[in-house]
Amino acid sequence: MKSLTLQNTSINNTTNLQNSEHVGISINAQDETGLQGTVVAAYGKRYQVELTDTKQRISCVTRGKKTDLACGDFVLVKLTDKEEGVVESTLPRKTLLFRSNAFKSKMLAANVTQIIIVLATQPSFYEALLNRCLIAAEAAGIKALIVLNKCDLTDNHDALRKLELYSKLGYQVLPLSAKLDISSLRPYLQDEVSILVGQSGMGKSTIINALLPSEAVRTQEVSHVLDSGKHTTTAAHLYHLDASSQLIDSPGLQEFGLHHLNTDELEHAFIEFRPFLGKCRFNNCKHLQEPDCAITEALSQDKISAERLAIYKMLRTEISHQIQH
Repeated sequence: MKSLTLQNTSINNTTNLQNSEHVGISINAQDETGLQGTVVAAYGKRYQVELTDTKQRISCVTRGKKTDLACGDFVLVKLTDKEEGVVESTLPRKTLLFRSNAFKSKMLAANVTQIIIVLATQPSFYEALLNRCLIAAEAAGIKALIVLNKCDLTDNHDALRKLELYSKLGYQVLPLSAKLDISSLRPYLQDEVSILVGQSGMGKSTIINALLPSEAVRTQEVSHVLDSGKHTTTAAHLYHLDASSQLIDSPGLQEFGLHHLNTDELEHAFIEFRPFLGKCRFNNCKHLQEPDCAITEALSQDKISAERLAIYKMLRTEISHQIQH
């Protein structure tokens, strides 16, 4: 099962990040070890890098077999031709978004400040995937926005009802009809490095098209028979909305685990749990079936939903099984 995890990384080399231009995390134009740039697309072992000073985009590879670059990474490159180069090093990351299973991980984006979880009224969205995205965001201290797209296509009352739980938790839920009017989303993108995540067919590429018509991102019809979307994006791409706002489109996801979180990180990622953590009878309470559990007591008082507690228990078992193996 694939996973999505956001990881905060410390930034020790502050001199490389001074004089920033984009959202406080851009880089200087030149460095004695090479030209500085940003990875704006990742295609397997080849990357498109936008040079900071000239805005020229060049095709780059890495030294040896090293392929640990993500869209949004700040890098130092050396040109090997007018439009080609080699990535010499990666500058410190502020955040890292990646998906993984028990055997390997794939990085999707670096240095993002906001996750936009794109859902739709059609095809049906996976609520489990929504929760996993929110948990990944909370674990990394990254803010999340939930977008319910395609509100013009069908009766959206059921979808909005499902999302009331997350509104009550404090998450912003934005109904949207990207093909008709994208204006309500624009304020949330200002001065942010945002990444669109979600299952296939939710309309991520349509949102990009509406925001940046000149980019002409390819979209496809949704398969109504299978009630699932067809993959349109196969690599992450970074787009400039303006001088201080960027948006990363990522490949569609269907399901994933959270293999990189430990059990403490997991329970803190449920924001409604936090007032009750540390108040259980046992210090090592797992909040599964232990006596005098503060989380269980909060459930009986309707301070925690049964749906979210069930998701926690499922993920706790999944992560514990992963640790044991």
